[in-house]
Amino acid sequence: MARVLQTKYAINPKRITAGGKSEFNPLTTNDTAEGRSINRRTRIIIMPQLDQFFKLLERKM
Repeated sequence: MARVLQTKYAINPKRITAGGKSEFNPLTTNDTAEGRSINRRTRIIIMPQLDQFFKLLERKM
């Protein structure tokens, strides 16, 4: 997913961090095919640059 963001959407790779939790943070057990399917997931978390975020808040107050 990180590579797609870099190549297709021209996101600077310095601004991307890929991480996985796999078996360390399952949503359910891996005893069944359905459970394994639920545990296979990708989440994209967008984190703002905090200085820009606070400037936006200051303007609205």
